[in-house]
Amino acid sequence: MTQMNLYWVIFIGIALLSWLVSARLKSKFQKYSQIPLPAGLTGREVAERMLHENGIYDVKVTSVAGSLTDHYNPAAKTVNLSEPVYRTNSIAAAAVAAHECGHAIQHAKAYAPLQMRSMLVPVVSFSSNIVQWILLGGMLMLRTFPQLLFIGIILFACTTLFSFITLPVEINASRRALAWLRSTGITTNQTQAHAEDALRSAAYTYVVAALGSLATLLYYIMIFTGGRRN
Repeated sequence: MTQMNLYWVIFIGIALLSWLVSARLKSKFQKYSQIPLPAGLTGREVAERMLHENGIYDVKVTSVAGSLTDHYNPAAKTVNLSEPVYRTNSIAAAAVAAHECGHAIQHAKAYAPLQMRSMLVPVVSFSSNIVQWILLGGMLMLRTFPQLLFIGIILFACTTLFSFITLPVEINASRRALAWLRSTGITTNQTQAHAEDALRSAAYTYVVAALGSLATLLYYIMIFTGGRRN
């Protein structure tokens, strides 16, 4: 099997794995969205309580449209919860809300991987708008102007690095969330297991995304090195 054929086998495998992980995530959150939180707190209330108990009062909890659109914005200092999470008192809502607050705590405590990821945001935002065009142009002009593809690879490598730095950031936020939910008694032994399962499923999506980005980066590197040899 040639290197290129091996790449396509890996690429298709990762694409299939990504679809399966995404489908599993949606299924898990749909399942745990139907299980009420014993404490009866909504996602908004869980988030506000976790922030305040960690001494954070300058972060606002807001509602955003969509499903699984939850995120923490360090620039605006807002924990943005999707409408189903913000308004309901399910296990899934509590887990997601606490996870996003985990990012706010990371920010407040200057958690190093989060700081590294934040520094890469401007670079990744810039490169994401042009990198595909540079890579395409680089492949078309590989024999006459190989430097263009090399520039595209460098830009794409920043995206890959961003994906891998995201892994410890997300895993740490989940650990903070689960530890807090357990210590406060918001979750019971049974519901704690459900929260762990939900956040574990979410973490898998970041792992697959990082592997997919790495596989794509290696693909462009193979094209570049193969073109240079020819």
